[in-house]
Formats: sequence, structure tokens, C-alpha cells
Amino acid sequence: MTDRRIYFLGIGGTLMGSLAQLAREKGYRVSGSDKALYPPMSEQLARADIELYEGFDPVQLDPEPDLVVIGNAGLPRGHPGVEYVLERGLPYTSGAEFLGREILADRWVLAVSGTHGKTTTASMLAWILEQAGLAPGYLIGGVPKNFEVSARLGSAPFFVVEADEYDTSYFDRRSKFVHYRPRTLIINNLEYDHADIFPDLAAIQTQFHHLIRTIPGSGLIVAPAGDDHVHEVLQMGCWTPTARFGPPSHRQPLEHDNGELWRAEEAGGTAFDVYLNDTNLGRVHWSQLGDHNRMNGLAAIAAARHAGVQPERAIDALSDFAGVLRRMDLIAQIGETAIYDDFAHHPTAIRKTLQGLRRQVGNDEIIAIIEPRSHTMSLGTLRDELTTCCAAADAVFWFRGENIKWDLSEVVQSCVVPARQFDDLDRLMDELAKLPPRRRHLVIMSNGSFGGIYARLPERLKAAITPD
Repeated sequence: MTDRRIYFLGIGGTLMGSLAQLAREKGYRVSGSDKALYPPMSEQLARADIELYEGFDPVQLDPEPDLVVIGNAGLPRGHPGVEYVLERGLPYTSGAEFLGREILADRWVLAVSGTHGKTTTASMLAWILEQAGLAPGYLIGGVPKNFEVSARLGSAPFFVVEADEYDTSYFDRRSKFVHYRPRTLIINNLEYDHADIFPDLAAIQTQFHHLIRTIPGSGLIVAPAGDDHVHEVLQMGCWTPTARFGPPSHRQPLEHDNGELWRAEEAGGTAFDVYLNDTNLGRVHWSQLGDHNRMNGLAAIAAARHAGVQPERAIDALSDFAGVLRRMDLIAQIGETAIYDDFAHHPTAIRKTLQGLRRQVGNDEIIAIIEPRSHTMSLGTLRDELTTCCAAADAVFWFRGENIKWDLSEVVQSCVVPARQFDDLDRLMDELAKLPPRRRHLVIMSNGSFGGIYARLPERLKAAITPD
């Protein structure tokens, strides 16, 4: 144990809580606070023997720490913790900069970026390296079911990190991932998101271009073959060999394309065959749904190969991949009704998730239960896409939370499937409980706690089918 003391302001967030665990694992004395602390992060932090506080009080910084790490969510100028640190002249940094400087320095960083699929793909990649005996470090913005925690130091040299394009902190408006300096980079896809900080897609593409400028010529970029927005970023300048995955494109290859095309062919059910150009390398047998997960798997296999893992070994590892909590996580089976928890909070993610489920369950009824809670969704920036993203479902129940600043009824009226709007969560659950018995799949989609619906809805449905 070192005498160096580190205090995390905003410790309850995914990045900050994971960083706190890594700092503790390195032997630092770690404490921190947040407005509120929730499982599973609060449980992980407690197991790591980290001193936690709900709410900020200056006494938490007595004696003064050697460094304060300031998070991004809900920590602007005016926050009492931020103001105290500035007034006292305490040394401080951002979470992303702390990660880059204290954790990732001298490591072979494999970064997973993109609008969708970062958590799942990073989990796949870490699991492949683990099964290959490389004992990687990792920091993942979720809870991978194949591991007990969302972050660990692991053994040098390899470290897998979920690379987020959101801005770093109130004092550093660059994207977090520019601090990570990867040797291997996956770009899963690229769409407009984070409307609260980016005015348009071009602004996001600029940040991805900055990320690409940090990758050495001996590194590797793994990018989709058919994503025009990613292609435009690579055209802005690329100095690193680039492998492609997914359906082939008819565009002319870019200068640094290395000639590798990874693709998947369905092999019945959820299984798929992995091809490198025209060579069949093996078959993945897993339970993950949807074409988007096959693309995630291809990207992970290609990145792992750059780290020295043979594709055949990576394919075997993916066949044992258990998934990630809150990514189409089956949380209850009540009679003939299956209830899933899914983190999807962007129209494209909603569409792909529901399409994957539809292909798996055939004509069973699917009802999407959606809380448009993210900054982009709550601002109504992508409202037109919300009317069609649920087409694979039979019906959609929209929940209008207090953060929604626009008229959700416009989406309800224009939705391509039967849709209803609810402002009261109890009423929404009551209506679901009244539905006649049949084979049914309820997909809860939100990036938040959704008023505790994940525990409350199964109990409500149980009560509805249980005689008094």
C-alpha cells in the first residue's frame, strides 16, 4: 500500500468507479463521493474496500488528498466539490486523463470505439484475450458476465478499454478517448449522438480524426467496410493499417486498407461462420442475438489477432461468451412472458435489438417498453427516427419521464406499430398486467433505472396470474 491518497469526485459513474477500483488495485488509498450510489457499482466499490460518501462534504478531503479525480456527469462549475477543489488549490485531473497517464502508460492499449456496441465488443475482446491466457487488463462501461468486475489491472502488456467520444470534463472538452493512445483501435460504427455537446455529426467525426492521429504506424485500425461515416473519417487522414469487417463495400479501398475483410455467414440459429477474405476459419456457437452482435464479434476477432491470438482460438472463446448485463438480459420469465433488460437508448440500437429478437422468436408477440432518457433522446433530436425504429415489435409503450422537453405524442401518433404513451409508471405496468395470456416478450429499453421497473414489473405480472 502506498501513502498516495486519491479522491474521486463523482465515484459512482461507470468510468470513475472502475478507475477507483484500478487505483485501489495499484495500492493507492482511495476514497470518493457521489450524489447517489447504486448497485452494481456501489457493491463493487465496497468489495474493493474504498471509502464511499453520498453527497459532498469538505471533511471528506481532510487530510488533503494528493490528487482529486473529477468526473464529468453532473460536475460543472458551481458544484460544491469542484468549487472547493479550485479554492483550495488542490491538484486535480479528469478521469480520462488519469486513466491514460496512470493506468494505460506503457501498456498495449486495445480501444473499442463507436456509437453502438462498445461495451459488448470490449467485453468480447477482453474475454478472447483472457481465454488465450494473456490475462489482460480491462475497463468496460458495463458488467461483462464472463468476469466478476468491470475493471482490473491484469498483466502487462495488454489492456482493453471502452473508448467513449463523450467530452472529458468541464475543463477539458475533448473526447475522452484522445487520452488513451491505443495501438489497436476498433471503430464499430458512427452516427450522430450526444446532442447535448455535439452540434452535428461532423463535430463527432473531428474527434474521431483526432483519435486516429494518435495511433502508431505499427498499430491496427479495425473498421466497418460499409459505414460511410467511418469512411469519411478515415479519408480525413490515416497513417495506420486498416482491416475491415462486415459486408464488403464497392468503394475504392483507401491507401492504408491492408486487404483484410472479415465477414460472417449465418449457420443456423444464432451460430455463424467466420471468414477472412475467402477462407472459412471456423464457426461461433453462441446465444447472442442479431447481426449487430456478429459484427461486434468479427471486430473483436480481428483486434485479438493483432495482439497475437489466432482466429481459431478467438472463435472458440466467443462460443463461451456469456454477454453483458443490460444487453438483452433475460431478467424474468413469468408464465409465457419473457422480460428483458436492454440498454438501447438510440434509434439504431433499438431497431437492431428488436430485429435480432424478432428473428429469434418468430411470430411471438414483442412489446417494446421505452424510456427515451439519454441526452440526445430527451432533447428530441432524433424524434423522427423513433417513429420507425420499433417496426420489428408488435407494439410499443413509450414512457415520458420528467426530463423529456418535447411532445412525445407526436411520435406515438406517427409510430409504424401500435403505440401508447404513459406518464405514470404504475399505470404502464398495470396495462401490461391486463394483457391476455400468450407467448410474449417484453423488452425494457432505457439507459437508467426507469423507476425500478426491472424488479417491479415481474412482481406485478406474478400478482396478476396468481389467485388471491
